[in-house]
Amino acid sequence: MTKEAEIMKSIMNAKSLTFLTGAGVSTSSGIPDYRSLHGVYQGLDQPEYLLSATCLQREPEKFYSFVKHLYHPEALPNTIHQTMHELEKSHNLWVVSQNIDGLHEKAGSTQVINFHGSLYHIHCMTCGKEVPYTEYLQSDIHHHCGGRLRPNIVLYEEGFTEDTIRQAIAAVEAADVLVIVGTTFQVHPFCDLIYYKKKIANVVVINQTPIQLTVENEQLIGNALDFFQALHQNYEEAKK
Repeated sequence: MTKEAEIMKSIMNAKSLTFLTGAGVSTSSGIPDYRSLHGVYQGLDQPEYLLSATCLQREPEKFYSFVKHLYHPEALPNTIHQTMHELEKSHNLWVVSQNIDGLHEKAGSTQVINFHGSLYHIHCMTCGKEVPYTEYLQSDIHHHCGGRLRPNIVLYEEGFTEDTIRQAIAAVEAADVLVIVGTTFQVHPFCDLIYYKKKIANVVVINQTPIQLTVENEQLIGNALDFFQALHQNYEEAKK
């Protein structure tokens, strides 16, 4: 049995699955990964500043101008998102995602923890009222009170809520098989979630490049889309 086949079998036979996903999951849907932001905006302020609490506070117009380019409302879930949704129908399955694009929910997944928040949840910093993201894309000034609007994403220099951390840890602790997909797994505290896995849980990595982990794991290096297309096909055949 090939390594790919063994990993597919492990995922399909798991009672409890948790996926830890990063930007590589959404690139096939036309959403650039973080490294691409450095290319697109090379010569300008780095994304770390443009996505910081300081920029939002001191230069809100510059923050708003940059953040608007991160929206891709026309993007559709790809086979990776769709397969995770299908597996949720027969498994206790959680997705803990670094992504802020909302594609896991758009695919139909219901047990999703958006670790870094979502671009599509907007609130007013003055009155606290939530507004549609379409309104935010027209203006970052709340027409109701004149306050500044912002997306509910975790910016550089901001902390994480206790609820988010607690839910993500619980999702990792519950897994028999933990699957890391489309991420270099270097951003803290997301990468620290691995330390909450059960001792007996299998850890699988599906990524374009190898990643460094201090726990025992199996890595499949290559195109995640190809793997999930094959996984989806095998899963559908197994249900017949």
